[in-house]
Amino acid sequence: MGNFPGGSAFAMARDIGEGFQAVTERTFLRMTRADLDKLTFEMNRLLSEVRGNQPDIDDLPAVQQRNRKIQRLNAAMMILRAFRLKRKM
Repeated sequence: MGNFPGGSAFAMARDIGEGFQAVTERTFLRMTRADLDKLTFEMNRLLSEVRGNQPDIDDLPAVQQRNRKIQRLNAAMMILRAFRLKRKM
């Protein structure tokens, strides 16, 4: 088991998407390269799942919720990518 808040990479990615887990560079400090690879995979998988789930265009709250999830996951991916570049991981 890795150093994931929530127990697993999938749970952490889900929490990030739902807004329960705030992401900064400090979030990734204790993680190994393998942990970061798992988290990247799970965030990409969740992101494609969220993008594939199209709510009805008239359901404005569902559209907003979907867009917020996508935004949170994209922001976390950018922070993770910058962290890996900085640490050369």
